[in-house]
Amino acid sequence: MIRSERLWVAAMLAVLTAALLASQIASADTEPLFQFPQGTASIHTAAGHDIKFKIWTADRPNRQEQGLMFVRDLDDHAGMLFVFQGSRAMTMWMKNTYISLDMLFLDGQGRIDFIAPRTKPLSLDLIEAPRPATAVLELKGGITERLGIHIGDKVIAEGLGRISK
Repeated sequence: MIRSERLWVAAMLAVLTAALLASQIASADTEPLFQFPQGTASIHTAAGHDIKFKIWTADRPNRQEQGLMFVRDLDDHAGMLFVFQGSRAMTMWMKNTYISLDMLFLDGQGRIDFIAPRTKPLSLDLIEAPRPATAVLELKGGITERLGIHIGDKVIAEGLGRISK
């Protein structure tokens, strides 16, 4: 092998090794989505439509920290629900999140109180609701606009427990 070929092979091995290590680090700290609790959510709009979504519930701190990190694609009718104890100031971010999301911040009755549309993938900027929230529903970026989901619409989901009644 000539010297330039050896350098190219060495460079390719270094790139492949780095990619493998990065994927192992990401997978070591993450839990596959199929292990999250799964269910459905329905958004009842002011226009009288009920829009159904398959959801995963981030029911523990480690799952809430992970969220939809490392997910490369999300169906139009899928999402992740984060439920917290009581109403509180809420901030989210897009660290290691490769897809844009619409973040719906919910009040204690399951009503959408704030929507952060089309969040920026991989951003460390904080996304903050202007008022305390009890839960956050993350959906595919742009879906709220496409489906006519607005502030004031009601989310009903098993994981919301007392606030969805």
